[in-house]
Amino acid sequence: MRSPFPQKATLLATVVCVSVAIPTTAWAAPAVNEHPSRPVADPSVELVIETREPLQDGELFGESGAYERLRGHVLGELDPDAPANAGIVDLDKAPVNDDGMVEYSVDIEIHKPVDADKGNGTLLYEAVNRGRQLMLGSVNGADSLLYEEGFTVVWTGWQGDIPGTETTLVGDFPIATDAGEPIVELVRAEFVDQGTGTWTGDLPYPAATLDRAVTGLSVRERESDPRRPIESWRYLDDRRIEVTSPGEPYSSGAIFEFIYPAKDPIVLGMGFAATRDINSYLRSGDRDSAGNPNPLGVGSIDDTIALGISQSGRFLRDFVYQGFNEDIAGSRVFDGVMPIIAGSRKIWLNDRFAQVGWWSKQHEQHLQEGDQFPFAYGTVRDPLTGREDGILDDCTETDTCPKVVHVDGEYELWGARGSLLVTDGDPAGPRDLEQPAAVRLYLVAGTPHGGADRILPETEDRGICQQVNSPLGNSAVVRALLLRLDGWVAEGVEPPASRYGSVDGRLLVPAGQESTGFPEIPGVTYNGLYNHLAVTDYDAVPPITGAEYGVLVPRVDEDGNALAGIRLPAIEAPLATYTGWNLRAAGHAEGEMCPGAGSFIPLPETRSQRLDTGDPRTSITERYRNYADYVHQFSRAADALVADGHLRPEDAATMVAEADALRLVP
Repeated sequence: MRSPFPQKATLLATVVCVSVAIPTTAWAAPAVNEHPSRPVADPSVELVIETREPLQDGELFGESGAYERLRGHVLGELDPDAPANAGIVDLDKAPVNDDGMVEYSVDIEIHKPVDADKGNGTLLYEAVNRGRQLMLGSVNGADSLLYEEGFTVVWTGWQGDIPGTETTLVGDFPIATDAGEPIVELVRAEFVDQGTGTWTGDLPYPAATLDRAVTGLSVRERESDPRRPIESWRYLDDRRIEVTSPGEPYSSGAIFEFIYPAKDPIVLGMGFAATRDINSYLRSGDRDSAGNPNPLGVGSIDDTIALGISQSGRFLRDFVYQGFNEDIAGSRVFDGVMPIIAGSRKIWLNDRFAQVGWWSKQHEQHLQEGDQFPFAYGTVRDPLTGREDGILDDCTETDTCPKVVHVDGEYELWGARGSLLVTDGDPAGPRDLEQPAAVRLYLVAGTPHGGADRILPETEDRGICQQVNSPLGNSAVVRALLLRLDGWVAEGVEPPASRYGSVDGRLLVPAGQESTGFPEIPGVTYNGLYNHLAVTDYDAVPPITGAEYGVLVPRVDEDGNALAGIRLPAIEAPLATYTGWNLRAAGHAEGEMCPGAGSFIPLPETRSQRLDTGDPRTSITERYRNYADYVHQFSRAADALVADGHLRPEDAATMVAEADALRLVP
């Protein structure tokens, strides 16, 4: 391991154990895609149901009727010698029971129709985000779409490095050792937006020693700046450090990087296997390893879909890439997957000393693992390394690939290199890729990382950003496309064609202002900054970067709104410029990208206001004759998205009602 501080390299070498990396490509068994009812095979799972209660006080959900909520935990075992588990890093270093099996426990929650015959036959699994169930708010919605449609909804914990609470679902996985002795390696922790005073930082793994001589703390204002070693810190204990900021010229957004010898890595890759085995059992198992009947009943599930938002969307992409969509019997686990706002990224999970909660951004946590080639679903030749690979390569060999509906917001083009899903990333000039037949890619223009599904923001608070965050969201589009994915899986009815943008269509372009055409709006800084990506050597600490990929962003219209992807009615009939990027404000690493944020930049209200400020965008009163004209244009755009299959009529009507209630246009 390399030390970032050469004078400490010898000392570090005396503390850190260097070990050989374990391959992360899972074993591929011969394809067997039938799902007969069968007892669960080894490795086993036991479902312990702790509570069973009516969902929402026994409310009836249309033809699906009443639902019930089951909550408990799953006790599982993995065979470290089984070929299906060969790709799990450090599984061979985990403690085993008397049968030679590695044990784990994960939380589980199930919402299912009381009468299984009233369900739609689809198990919908949400990979939780940091233990949280995001789908109930963003996809199920106030109208309980998932229950009305008859889905059987399942969540399990898979992340083993966060504490559990009454509302979260987590995993409990063992610590790896070297023949009973602690494994020690250099680990890099990063802290951003801590202010300019004295603060406490939590370490991702316990320190192997509290000797300051074998550690190093550095600071830099921007991600691209050189690291400056600082000494104004101390250990509070083996999981916390106390740091005093060095002051000017460093702002509250400065990046502090702490490199230290850590111990006790958790075998986090078991989260992939637990997800595989539990969903395989729920789909087709008869009884669990303790003899308990399958709580879903035999024969009630015909198809399976997995959905993941942000972190858990990246989890699903890596789950498929590493071969875990093939269960231990060689069958497909999920027939369809729906990664949402994942961009081109995977996840830092199946590695020693992984830090699963990190997600790479332009400024902070930029060097997170899990963002390296491959990016696209189909097989691509990497222009920088010469490798050939794709997210679906492994499952293609075993005929266990799911159908893929991938939905990103505009932020994912700027912050998650979304263009690498549809182009080859050649720095000399990216070229469009041909997508596999079982893949659909959609971009929702003008949205941040998530969004509030509103036309106007609820607050003018800018936080650490230069502009108000974009209030647009992708939930309505996701709701429509989830149902289309279900129809694709269950009945073979294909969803709408991909709508993500392309080079040949001149919708994805280099980030310079001349290329994008972003207008010169008063009070708005455009610097074309995005989350760049380079070939990275993670064996070095800190990592060493090489050549950069060619990343593209959306070309925009005269208002600054992206032309690529699905343009919501709020963009087709705009009251503002909505972007997928925002910049940090003064005092917070000014000019760097603001994490996860887009921008909301109101249009000038009148022609005189436009002329007085020098705003090049057409004013509201110039583009709409009156209030009724605005609502008409908004409604026409909503109807077009319904016709294209990108919105449900009910959600389009909700959007139009919101526009109608604004009463902002004279």
